[in-house]
Amino acid sequence: MSTYRDFTHRGSARGAVLRTAGTRERRSHLTAPRVPTVGIDIGGTKVMAGVVDADGTILEKIRTETPDKSKSPKVVEDTITELVLDLSDRHDVHAVGIGAAGWVDANRSRVLFAPHLAWRDEPLRDALQARLAVPVMVDNDANTAAWAEWRFGAGRGEDHLVMITLGTGIGGAILEDGQVKRGKFGVAGEFGHMQVVPGGHRCPCGNRGCWEQYSSGNALVREARELAAADSPVAYNIIARVGGNILEITGPLITELAREGDAMCVELLQDIGQWLGVGIANLAAALDPSCFVIGGGVSAADDLLIGPARDAFRRHLTGRGYRPEARIAKAQLGPEAGMVGAADLARLVARRFRRAKRRRVERYERYERYMGRLGADRPGRTARPEEQEPH
Repeated sequence: MSTYRDFTHRGSARGAVLRTAGTRERRSHLTAPRVPTVGIDIGGTKVMAGVVDADGTILEKIRTETPDKSKSPKVVEDTITELVLDLSDRHDVHAVGIGAAGWVDANRSRVLFAPHLAWRDEPLRDALQARLAVPVMVDNDANTAAWAEWRFGAGRGEDHLVMITLGTGIGGAILEDGQVKRGKFGVAGEFGHMQVVPGGHRCPCGNRGCWEQYSSGNALVREARELAAADSPVAYNIIARVGGNILEITGPLITELAREGDAMCVELLQDIGQWLGVGIANLAAALDPSCFVIGGGVSAADDLLIGPARDAFRRHLTGRGYRPEARIAKAQLGPEAGMVGAADLARLVARRFRRAKRRRVERYERYERYMGRLGADRPGRTARPEEQEPH
């Protein structure tokens, strides 16, 4: 039977439980209920949903394109709801976690801003809870990916971890002692908008010289297209590969040609990697983590990117030669990391909600015993479905 259709109680206790969920992550995963949960990874082009067990194993995964045109909150919420209900037909899940490409408030309830969707101070958690009738957790997608890598991937065993996601731009997350550091307003980890070149390339955020303008998928493609548009001799190979249509030059194509030994593509990835290393050195000076995990689509270039990043990191690290160096590792969970992490974080919310529900049942049972002792002439009844502890 589907938890989503059977469980309909939406009392105030759930809201109180969810509001406190973000303050007690540390080591709480060790006692979280081993129940399946749904993780959702939503961006500007796709929505991925999956049922994930307590060991991080994906039991089933489905995906669809993010609705085009308006991408209004209602349309996107419809898509998420349809995916979750589809999965709930085959799995008895107990909570839903959302990893959203945008800024999420510290309570993990509202999407303050999503650059590729029409979410502006959107109460996403409450809207979805009302439709799905189970606890819902909302977080930034880089936070959920970092949590997954810490729990199940390249960051296992690390006490201080920083994750950097290289895609169209640069995202990031900070974990300390098993707790995601979201900052006062929930928007910590926006590393891509650190200024590294004063007066440099214009960024869509409105500033100039942001890190992601020099080390991201957009930066990689921009440089390749500029060389191709200038008809540079070093770009003849990639121009031939796209038949002269410069707009067909993409990051995956550049990586593919670099692996085949194309000198220009190798050099472009080295440039991106060197800028990556510079930014990592700056983060090390500020945060001093033990490990940097590099994820996102651009990380598929492996050592073509991460090798130059390690070299640049060592050259630019403050106090180099006199301090321990953080480990730099490629993420292990691939594009599913955000979905897995969202599901695992939702499991913590499910535990607290189950405890709150158990306390309600215990209070009711004490009340029934008290009334029985008073000899009240009151027929007994079984607990309502929302008061029963799920098996």
